[in-house]
Amino acid sequence: MKTKYSLMAIATLLSASGFAQETYQDTKLVDNELNGTARYVGMGGAMEALGADISTIGTNPAGIGLFRSSQFTISGGLVTQQGETTNPSGNGISAKINGNKTNASFDQVGFVYAARNGRNGYLNFAFNYHKSRNFDQILTATNTLSYASQNKLSAIKFPLTGEYNWNGVDANYRELMTPLTDENGKQVGMEFLNGTAYLFGQYQKGYIGEYDFNLSGNINNRVYLGVTAGLHDVNYRSNSFYTEDLEQGTVSKAWEDLRIDGSGFDIKVGAIFRPIESSPFRIGLYVHTPTWYDLSLKGYSDVTMEDAQGSIDKGNSAAYDFKVFTPWKFGVSMGHTVGNQLALGATYEYADYGSIDNRVNDGGYYDYWSGGYYESSYSDQGMNDHTNATLKGVSTLKLGLEYKILDNWAVRLGYNYQSAIFNENGYRDGSISSLGSAYATSTDYTNWKSTNRLTCGFGYQMKRFSFDFAYQYTQTNGEFYPFMSYYSDAASLTESNIADRVDVSHKRHQLLMTLGYRF
Repeated sequence: MKTKYSLMAIATLLSASGFAQETYQDTKLVDNELNGTARYVGMGGAMEALGADISTIGTNPAGIGLFRSSQFTISGGLVTQQGETTNPSGNGISAKINGNKTNASFDQVGFVYAARNGRNGYLNFAFNYHKSRNFDQILTATNTLSYASQNKLSAIKFPLTGEYNWNGVDANYRELMTPLTDENGKQVGMEFLNGTAYLFGQYQKGYIGEYDFNLSGNINNRVYLGVTAGLHDVNYRSNSFYTEDLEQGTVSKAWEDLRIDGSGFDIKVGAIFRPIESSPFRIGLYVHTPTWYDLSLKGYSDVTMEDAQGSIDKGNSAAYDFKVFTPWKFGVSMGHTVGNQLALGATYEYADYGSIDNRVNDGGYYDYWSGGYYESSYSDQGMNDHTNATLKGVSTLKLGLEYKILDNWAVRLGYNYQSAIFNENGYRDGSISSLGSAYATSTDYTNWKSTNRLTCGFGYQMKRFSFDFAYQYTQTNGEFYPFMSYYSDAASLTESNIADRVDVSHKRHQLLMTLGYRF
């Protein structure tokens, strides 16, 4: 990745009244995972045309219209991460991450009330909670450095901006570096130390909980229609450290504490129809509006420099409210059954992640007629341009099958693929004119690639009760960078500052069980 950029002054940003989000944080809000009932997960999520599973309430709402009896389901299990260590070491640096690799997870609870409406019609009501995103993850990376360091990046910004206005990361390092002055005593830069090696560790936890309310039905068992209103509850936590071995026996250590909380709202509409009356083959179509998120972020960072003479440190914090509007999502699916034994499903989804709208809160007003308070905002064009250049359209493919080996026993297989969110040359730009950059408390980023999910499971029906089990393996590879790179040219007064990438991988296993009751 070679990115040549010019750093801009942010004095005017620091005096603004509102705040906005940052591209790499945004992806935590839109990158939904495969989760729900064990039957849905076991079939790779490919049930948007087959329907009759409560998890379709959050994808194709028309799937709820295929229920012929009322049902209650509840799901939970274990999620464990493979490969990462909580006590990483490398290049002479070591540290410990306080995080669990295996966690219990409450994943879903909901019910469908099916009411007959005429001879061949039903009008169904449903509610479902499911965990659309599980943030539990340990990430570690270590590598050597050659004539580069985090404090050098902060030092580079001084001659290019000529200002004392920095984001939280730069402010910490600036306080710990020695000013450089000319013969007249005027400050012309900052003195820095090059790094020789670094170690990064992060423990993320939390979740996004989605509460869906659905109304659906069918027309003559040929056409099924549904609409879902969704409420999203965001709870994200992250603790990370970054350590550099520097020249002259000096060590730099940085810590970050970050939390994002908030809520969102969206609408989903869908349809399923059987084009041939005598055939069980059906086609599903659905569309999701953006999720309109209202969020708050609290971050704290601290930098310590240590050498043989002792240590000094500097802390900095950020707290602000902002809005993020996610992209529209579109889906098409097919489903077919062969007798009462075999069910096949396939789904394709598309969303343009580059169209995420980062928004700046710029105050609010009271409506004296209704008595309500409304908060206004506007698009953060600087960050939106960066998002459009860094993220891209994402395709999701779901394939699944279910085979009944006996009347009350079924086995399932599934495959779920999601293309890469990030452009190959994407980077976290700490220099753009955006409050999301101005108040950043860290600089690391990872360009995650495509995600592959393999699933399997089985189910058992006993009178009104059902027991379903599923296993899911997920793997996503990525390229980690501790900070953005600066490439100088002949006209530049500063040196290059380049950190090579580290290849990382996130591997996760999930065991899921669903208990269901029909009434």
